[in-house]
Amino acid sequence: QVQLVESGGGLVQAGGSLRLSCAVSGGTFSRYAMSWFRQTPGKEREFEATISWSGMNRYLADSVKGRFTISRDNAKNTVYLQMNSLKPEDTAVYYCAGDRTYYGGPGDYEYDYWGQGTQVTVSS
Repeated sequence: QVQLVESGGGLVQAGGSLRLSCAVSGGTFSRYAMSWFRQTPGKEREFEATISWSGMNRYLADSVKGRFTISRDNAKNTVYLQMNSLKPEDTAVYYCAGDRTYYGGPGDYEYDYWGQGTQVTVSS
């Protein structure tokens, strides 16, 4: 059974940084595209970033481009989201997701595995 466990969320002031981690167990991590989504109450889950198996291909949503970075360590079965210059509108529950393809897309329906989420709160 594949499990994804996020960590690293918390409360930070605007302009600050956080690094989210998502540890994957029970599957072949190096064969999953990995992505990050976020969700606020009353809204649909929103795609933020994706990274291919190898880490060679990455894509970030316009809303976080230039501020967030996605990376992965296949030896540690972990994907990261480095978040800099945080804004209050980045406040959300952040989820990592895995897809059994080389490179993931923005639709949450594409993903096979999900973590439980980690709360990020950015104060103004």
